[in-house]
Amino acid sequence: MADTPHVRSPSRTPVYFLGIGGPNFIENFEHPAYAKLAEIGREITTEVKPNAVVVFSAHWQGDSNKVKINVAQNTDLIYDFYGFPPHYYEYDYPNKGSPEVAEKVIEKLSGAGIEAERVNRGLDHGVWAGFMAAFDPKKNPLNVPIIQVSLYGSDDPDQHYRMGQALESLRDEGILIIGAGMAVHNLHDFRAARGSGKNMPYTLSFDEALKEATAARPEERQAKMSALMRRSDARQAHPTREHILPIHISAGAAGLDLGEQLWTLAEGSLSWAQYRFGKVVRE
Repeated sequence: MADTPHVRSPSRTPVYFLGIGGPNFIENFEHPAYAKLAEIGREITTEVKPNAVVVFSAHWQGDSNKVKINVAQNTDLIYDFYGFPPHYYEYDYPNKGSPEVAEKVIEKLSGAGIEAERVNRGLDHGVWAGFMAAFDPKKNPLNVPIIQVSLYGSDDPDQHYRMGQALESLRDEGILIIGAGMAVHNLHDFRAARGSGKNMPYTLSFDEALKEATAARPEERQAKMSALMRRSDARQAHPTREHILPIHISAGAAGLDLGEQLWTLAEGSLSWAQYRFGKVVRE
């Protein structure tokens, strides 16, 4: 990959789902999830050592039957939030894309009958806010291209799972697939109960159900994850589905690899669970 600074011999990468917070997370250095993301980020840069990252964020949706992919080499940040202090809109997260890797992604999607529209777009905060913690530009730079692909503009978990399946073979080229969202995400209840110190019952029950579904045998995993979204607590855990859909992509890309919850933390009506599918090959 000519535009990758540190190319290594490809080996099969694991797949991750990272629980990533909103803009206020950028400066929440004492939050336990900040340290956990930094730990996982070090695992990725020092042990996984990918040649590129393909990432799916909760904050970019395409059409109901078509996804979008950023094919730009150089991208700016998107400050897709409002009401924050002015300096939040001055943050920089050094990154670059890769038209070459983007075309590989499009080829895999096309082979599975998935239409992808090429666009020139920056990274939204659903990626860069969490990557600031996981891949601190000064302490733990990622130093490989980041290619963002949208979700579908639909709530269909199986549709997203199949997209992950279409991209699984990218892992054999040293390309890392990351879904970025939240295991439980109900901002309405979070704001209403702020400061109470109490966790919503659905936060705990859905978090545990997600852990069980991701850990299912590969041949059963898609059905279990689809059923997860029909649970009675699913709509409370996710009033809108965009924050949970990235883990369906990650699970689809996992193939025969098992899923593992690396860590979790309930915070009111949020869950900061972090997941990895497959093992890290230690050198």
